[in-house]
Amino acid sequence: MTPTFADLTAFRAIVADAPGLDAAAAQGARDRNSQLTKPPGALGRLEDLAIWYAAWRADPRPHITNPQVIIFAGNHGVAAQGVSAFPPEVTVQMVANFRAGGAAINQLSRAFGAQMSVHALELDRPTVDFTTSPAMTEAELLTALQTGWNAVDPTADLLVTGEMGIGNTTPAAAIACALYGGTVADWVGRGTGVDDAGLARKAEVVTKGLALHPSRDPLDVLACLGGREIAAMTGAIARARAERIPVILDGFICGAAAAVLAKLEAGALDHCVAGHVSAEGAHPALLHHLGKEPLLNLGLRLGEGSGAALAIGVLKGAVACHSGMATFAEAGVAAG
Repeated sequence: MTPTFADLTAFRAIVADAPGLDAAAAQGARDRNSQLTKPPGALGRLEDLAIWYAAWRADPRPHITNPQVIIFAGNHGVAAQGVSAFPPEVTVQMVANFRAGGAAINQLSRAFGAQMSVHALELDRPTVDFTTSPAMTEAELLTALQTGWNAVDPTADLLVTGEMGIGNTTPAAAIACALYGGTVADWVGRGTGVDDAGLARKAEVVTKGLALHPSRDPLDVLACLGGREIAAMTGAIARARAERIPVILDGFICGAAAAVLAKLEAGALDHCVAGHVSAEGAHPALLHHLGKEPLLNLGLRLGEGSGAALAIGVLKGAVACHSGMATFAEAGVAAG
């Protein structure tokens, strides 16, 4: 039975005690890969991806049949300071669009056979502006983490988490700066397309937030500077690890949610790959800190889990080749 958590201490313990990959399955997958009808290394990163996936699924010849995409939505008090090119009302409107099947993520989920769900987290009650107070209380953080945890289908064999929340590149930048250091300018970008004045406002807001909340404990950072949808992604990624479900990470905001786990426990993201590198300026730096090389680089900056969902196709291709190809012996081909 998958463990659950009643408080943040228990959540920390779950992250610290999370299961690892299956070494026997990894070796079996490597052995199989060496026998497939291709020159060694001819499929490049696809070979490594397939072996990684097999190790986490404890199956040397796996298949991807039940991918899950989860979109979390939240509103942010800090958005009132003009850090986004769009008003907070758009969050509610986009949730309706997700549920009606009209967003990009709906099309991508359908294209790659993923079941998609949407979880709106108290959109009528934004987090507190983090320049005046912690964005969330400990109880609110716990609720958001549990929402993400509970949203994961334990029968899924692949997970993508996405988000919607006007203004949420600002808390993501604040989280990244708090966890990894550097200057605010290193982490603050244009998000939905703010102008120079908007970019300066974002930098000022993040600077104030970092000064007001000096703790750099990862969960303190998440509570003080984050948002409900960001925390929910953190909870979902942690649940996936507990279930040995591989995860494809999306863009900058998803990366900030994942970074909380990476800072809580070394190796906490070993079950994750980066689906893409987004056009948000600080995403490459965040991926560097996470130690993740993106699968795709297409200039995307939509969010919604869209880049990660597109990368489902890459991982499906890797696993299909690994598990479906004939070995030299099966095909009657001389291995040389």
